[in-house]
Amino acid sequence: MSRQDLLNFSFDELKAFCLNNDLPRFRATQIWRWMYCFGLQSFLEMNNISKSTRSFLNELSLISRPQISEIKESKDGTIKWLIKLKDGSEVETVYIPQEDRGTVCLSSQVGCTLNCSFCHTGTQALVRNLTSGEIIGQLMLVMDHLNDWPSGKNHRKVTNVVMMGMGEPLLNYDEVSKAIKIMMSDDGISLSRRRITLSTSGIIPNIDKTGAELGVNLAISLHAVNDKLRDTLVPINKKYNLKDLINSCRNYPNLSNSRRITWEYVMLKDINDSEEDANNLIKLIKGIPSKINLIPFNPWPGSFFETSSKNKIDNFAKILMDAGFASPIRKPRGQDIYAACGQLKSDTEKIRKSQINKLVPLHSF
Repeated sequence: MSRQDLLNFSFDELKAFCLNNDLPRFRATQIWRWMYCFGLQSFLEMNNISKSTRSFLNELSLISRPQISEIKESKDGTIKWLIKLKDGSEVETVYIPQEDRGTVCLSSQVGCTLNCSFCHTGTQALVRNLTSGEIIGQLMLVMDHLNDWPSGKNHRKVTNVVMMGMGEPLLNYDEVSKAIKIMMSDDGISLSRRRITLSTSGIIPNIDKTGAELGVNLAISLHAVNDKLRDTLVPINKKYNLKDLINSCRNYPNLSNSRRITWEYVMLKDINDSEEDANNLIKLIKGIPSKINLIPFNPWPGSFFETSSKNKIDNFAKILMDAGFASPIRKPRGQDIYAACGQLKSDTEKIRKSQINKLVPLHSF
């Protein structure tokens, strides 16, 4: 019988695992704390559990970590891991250090099904969803690398998590939700829901579930202010259009000036960067507590887009700020290792000619 990976268990599932194997319920709490407070990968080090029980657990189960295929470190301190999963699939995980925080960007799928035309990941076909263990394992691998255990210590290096890596998190809601609940567990990694941001291109039914069940920060990959352009840039818009998406965001729970929707807006030269676009964006999100992240397009091999000029981006930001919206211009991080926004893509996948051909007509906008 193959050993079960405990990283795939919720706390309730871990309790059931213990009870099904004639172990007392409190063993689940002990194991959970060793895994998620202290980052242990070996039962033999769990010194408040008897040796015989530790040996028994070792026969039944394991605490995995993803295999590292490659690590790249940027000149700005950003670190990117290419991670190989048990089936040979690969995903990427990024750590971004800043003065006041350390953010881990996690992947939720191998590849992506959304085909957003400006995004490098979008040129890789969807292979499969990640399990909750594969998602939480990425975070734990980063904490291992940074020597960031125990998880609740002062001056921890990992303070924030963003679900902005490969894949659309809300098309893998059950496993992403399970992983986020583990991250937020007070008896484990103990990240506040205010320190976790989930980014989506607009899967409306699961936006509503995220608000009701998780309450984490919400970021929307917007990138266009009308359906015609967004249908092309973010094709899921054909199913969940802007009107319905904005209404869903307007109803997201507990919004306030300190608890805002983040709108992600990649600046594409002569496509979505005009003053008219800026003014229409203001009208679109009027009345919603909001922050707008303006993201200079990060080039990748084979892309047909160009980054908006600095003057265009600065002017766009000024229009938004004059209307009362915080609109920081995101400083690209890890560009030299293709770890910046929209650049993640496992090196084993190549851009398909048919997908490249889809990009060319965008220049007519």
